[in-house]
Amino acid sequence: MKNLRSLGHSDLLLSPIGLGTWQFSNQGRNWWKPVSSYLVYDIIKASLQGGINWLDTAEYYGHGNSEKFIGSILKLLEKEGSLTGTIYIADKWFPLLRSAKTIAQTFSGRLSNLQRPFIDLYQIHHPTSISSLKKQAEELANLQEKGLIKAIGVSNFSAHQMVKMDELLKSFGLRLDSNQVKYNLLHRKPERHSVLDVAKERGISLIAYSPLQQGVLTGRFHAEPDSIKKISMLRRLNSGLSSRSLKKTQPLIELLQKLADKYHKTPAQISLNWLIHAHGSTVFAIPGASSLKQAQSNLEAQNFKLTKTDLQKLSVDSEKLN
Repeated sequence: MKNLRSLGHSDLLLSPIGLGTWQFSNQGRNWWKPVSSYLVYDIIKASLQGGINWLDTAEYYGHGNSEKFIGSILKLLEKEGSLTGTIYIADKWFPLLRSAKTIAQTFSGRLSNLQRPFIDLYQIHHPTSISSLKKQAEELANLQEKGLIKAIGVSNFSAHQMVKMDELLKSFGLRLDSNQVKYNLLHRKPERHSVLDVAKERGISLIAYSPLQQGVLTGRFHAEPDSIKKISMLRRLNSGLSSRSLKKTQPLIELLQKLADKYHKTPAQISLNWLIHAHGSTVFAIPGASSLKQAQSNLEAQNFKLTKTDLQKLSVDSEKLN
């Protein structure tokens, strides 16, 4: 597999783009429509056979539903002989109103759902535990010492929190390998709030979730404004979708389409390519896919590279909208 990158300080060699799996939650319709096991099988198989070598999930995603999909489908693909090379799994512990002790207490459930003896990257989903970061770091260090996890990450952590966690892990002879944050052309806060700077200074990888602003950067809502009505209110609020925002972001979508025509790609692929190349190898992206077409589109996004001039043009023009 070409173009693999080291994740943080770890030995994990990952494709620049992984597969986000929140959409496999299958719990209610507040965010995502339910998906069939057949569709999830097709999406995961196409992704792994097409050049992606890791999947990102979480305890929170459907209370384990996403993990169970991944576990059962990977076992099926292994049985079929459909997989070549190592497949990596990134998972997350849900910390809201929970103590650090539950990291170890719930870990066997993660392994059971995933049907694996260890997890490659284990992340703290939010900085919302009732325990101190020190206690959380200690629990994660214990799991790594036992060989149950290979790398340690966080998610939604500020620059200050990243530094603190990295320093705490150093006391155990370890390092913080990643911080998973919302990051895309329409959401550049990791740059303004020093998260990206800290990542570069300390060799910590950033994993960009919502890399297409939940579909906004594909241009499909600009082409068909009425399609906004078909998605849930929560998704609309989270992605900032409205007739006003569509008008504001139209110039960026036009630039994305212009570059898409130039490279014979799609606006979505241009957007993802900017993410994984604008800052060297620091940023990974985890777009989701709720159709085989979307999964295949994600794959192509890492098979080319925008020129420095085009990367800069996207950076400058999108910054005006942030």
